[in-house]
Amino acid sequence: MKKGLVSLVAGLAIASSLNGADLRGSGASFPYAVYQQWTKAYYKATGVKVDYISKGSSKGIKDIKARQTDFGGSDKPLSPKALKKAKLYQFPSVVGAITMGYNIPGIKSLKLSRSAIAAIALGKVKYWDDKVIASSNPSISLPHKKVTFVHRADGSGTTFNFTYFLSKISKEWKHKYKAKKAINWPGNQHIGGNKNSGVASLIKQTQYSVGYIDYADAKNNGIAMAEVENKAGKFVEPNLSTFQAAAAKANLNPKKDFYAAIADPKGENAYPIVAATFVLLPKEKTKTNKEVTKFFNWCYDNGKTIASNLGYVPLPDTLVSKIRTYWADKGIK
Repeated sequence: MKKGLVSLVAGLAIASSLNGADLRGSGASFPYAVYQQWTKAYYKATGVKVDYISKGSSKGIKDIKARQTDFGGSDKPLSPKALKKAKLYQFPSVVGAITMGYNIPGIKSLKLSRSAIAAIALGKVKYWDDKVIASSNPSISLPHKKVTFVHRADGSGTTFNFTYFLSKISKEWKHKYKAKKAINWPGNQHIGGNKNSGVASLIKQTQYSVGYIDYADAKNNGIAMAEVENKAGKFVEPNLSTFQAAAAKANLNPKKDFYAAIADPKGENAYPIVAATFVLLPKEKTKTNKEVTKFFNWCYDNGKTIASNLGYVPLPDTLVSKIRTYWADKGIK
């Protein structure tokens, strides 16, 4: 290679690195809306550019295990055993909710019982006027139209948390399918979309459909969301107040690397399908990890309003304190 060409290539490489992100992450689409806004605000405040690509939890875990990113995002927490094997640290960043979005022309208010949600997921509900749905909506004339269930097609922490909830409310689901990031969905009236944005698009364009989707994507796409029956037998709307009531019940223990799923908490006002989303860090990259925790530390202090406005629940101060102690114990604060 000629000397001039070598210099040009070297210059381009340096320019590329300077113009690139200072920190790179990938994974769960569930927190993407809040991460997008946090990274913009952080850049404005500090000049540090954080790039997060929404790929789904499975790919985020794969990327961080291969050390292709600085941090991974997953809605499915990894067990302490799995973290030890992959040489990773783990901590939560924010709590969000999974809603039951639907598209039924003319129906602006819908209630879905626990038995109705399980029956829909199990492929047992053929039409919207089925008794299992109609019994909770006596004042609504539900159409005799086929139900299309919309789900994630990719490996997804959203799917893990939704199926974890199904395992809590349905013995049949727990026995046959359990909680997983990817499911071979039963029945023949279902369609799949990639990432939460793909599910949102399918619900919007498919009349008489219903599917599980994070609150931010449902809200941003103007998708109607059902009231859902909680553990106390109350139908609660998906909103910040009911999400906060649910998040208050979360038991995230730093001694277990915060390993916990928090779906279906107790409480009359608690929304039942909630989930924490997690950050994964490679143990050996201490210097980079300190930059990542500096970003999330800033978000805990300065990103609460951003999170709340998008329908996420900022972590309570008591939990944030535990996370900071966890970072210090690991030498990454």
